[in-house]
Amino acid sequence: MTKTKAFIAAVALAASGIASAQQTLLNVSYDVAREFYKDINAAFVPWYKKTTGKDVKLEQSHAGSSAQARAVADGLDADVVTMNTTTDVEFLAEKGVVAADWQKRFPDNAAPTTSTMLFLVRNGNPKGIKDWDDLVKPGVQVVVVNPKTGGNGRYTYLAAWSYIRKKGGTDAQAAEFVGKLYKNVPVLARGGRDATTAFLQRNIGDVLVTFESEVESVNREFGANKVDVVYPSVSVVAENPVAVVERTVARKGTAELAKAYLNFLYSEEAQEIAAKHYIRPRNANVLKKHVAKFKPLVLVPVSEYFGSLSQAQKVHFNDGGQFDKIYTVK
Repeated sequence: MTKTKAFIAAVALAASGIASAQQTLLNVSYDVAREFYKDINAAFVPWYKKTTGKDVKLEQSHAGSSAQARAVADGLDADVVTMNTTTDVEFLAEKGVVAADWQKRFPDNAAPTTSTMLFLVRNGNPKGIKDWDDLVKPGVQVVVVNPKTGGNGRYTYLAAWSYIRKKGGTDAQAAEFVGKLYKNVPVLARGGRDATTAFLQRNIGDVLVTFESEVESVNREFGANKVDVVYPSVSVVAENPVAVVERTVARKGTAELAKAYLNFLYSEEAQEIAAKHYIRPRNANVLKKHVAKFKPLVLVPVSEYFGSLSQAQKVHFNDGGQFDKIYTVK
């Protein structure tokens, strides 16, 4: 081998060593969190480099949260999952993909942020939508996510149900009300972004029920003043749980990176990014700074009327459950 060839080979070997040293992390997440995690990733990469001296490549995957959980269970190589319902992470725990005690691995039951459900209506609110009662009126079309494919849809269903219960109604009255609501749903969206696309690009419906965080995404993608934001009087607390995918990190050797990434979500910098995206930070000081952004409303924990999301899943969303009884496929 000539000196030139030897030198080229040495450079190539060194380059391959650098490439292999750079770890890659895949965050599999829910549909409407893509812009949030783009900003998180842009902040994490330099923070990790400064903290550890190591370079890292971050990748994202987004779709309806339950569809994402099934994809990970079926072999999608996520290093971490960042979902919008605990049931999707519990599903992965049952499959042995994440740790059984995943909620104890990080603060606040491994949910660094929360959100809630609100209404987006067309500019000027031509149908005069103010609260949940308006969504069951004749002639009002409501765009929602299928509760079987996305946490967005499950929280919408549970928020509507909680609204009736909070007013003093019974479960039977809540079931009747939610049934009327779904009669005004022209088509069930697969995930939150699919619902937004149907509402704003395909011009379907009069009101979109979605996460509070979707406000920033809509303003960024479609321009300000395309929609009006309506806060109902009652909604639910939607926790955004996170977990390390033990199966993947054990194989790839990325356990420490995955933990660092999820712990970073609790940092003040990440909590500020959450607030920017209309995602409610857990950090009380950060939340207080942005109190004008997060409007006051009655926020009902899922445990108040449903026990837990797992219990709600069994009663309402599993095949043959309450949702199947009240929703007729159009």
